[in-house]
Order: sequence, then structure tokens, then C-alpha cells
Amino acid sequence: MFYVRIINNEVKQVWDTPPPAGEFGWKSAVEVRPSIVAHRQGYTAHRFDLTTDPVQIIWDTYEISVADRKVGMKANAKFVFQQVVNEQTSNVEIYDPAVIESARQVMLAKQTAIEAATTHEQLDALM
Repeated sequence: MFYVRIINNEVKQVWDTPPPAGEFGWKSAVEVRPSIVAHRQGYTAHRFDLTTDPVQIIWDTYEISVADRKVGMKANAKFVFQQVVNEQTSNVEIYDPAVIESARQVMLAKQTAIEAATTHEQLDALM
């Protein structure tokens, strides 16, 4: 349950706890959040329907393109490689250049496969 403060027909505050007693303009509110398909859709900024009681906080969705998803997946592959580099270089006693090179090759192969993908299904298979 949420609470929204409406002044001059405009939402000024949103709280998830009951508002202080005696303050004007507060109404109960609920979120309306449709289901999304993981990795293929996301939520946009919310909007309010002030004509309902309780007020509805409505989340719309958007489609994630294959191209945008590829960018994120390639960045993830690079991040995983960087974690290996950080671990290896943080302590000279465990440093092993072969581990770093192996991780680099895995990252490059993953990024190549991601770049070759043309559908969400192909990208799903790489996860």
C-alpha cells in the first residue's frame, strides 16, 4: 500500500508508510505493474491515475531491442573478465598470467557469439 499527497490535482509526495495525521491531500494508492518478459522488456517511468480510488501508480513497459541487449551482455562479459584481472593482480603471490589470458579468451569468444546473435532466442542461449 502506498500513499500519495495530491495538491492542485498534482502528486507532490509518495510514501510507503501512513502519512502524519492532520496533513491534507493524502490518498491511498496502489501500484499497477504489468508482468514483463525478462531481458526483453523493462518498465518505463510511472504515471498516476488520479481518477481512481485508490489512486493507481501505473507502470508502462517498453521493448528491449536485440541491439541494446547485446551492448549489456558484452559489457557483462567484460566485467567478468575484469573481476578475474582484479583478483589476479591484487596479490602478487597468486598472480597467474595464464589465468588472465584464459579469462580474456573466454570473454572474446563470448563477445563474438553475442555479436553474431540476431534474435532474443540466440541471446538467451548465451546466458
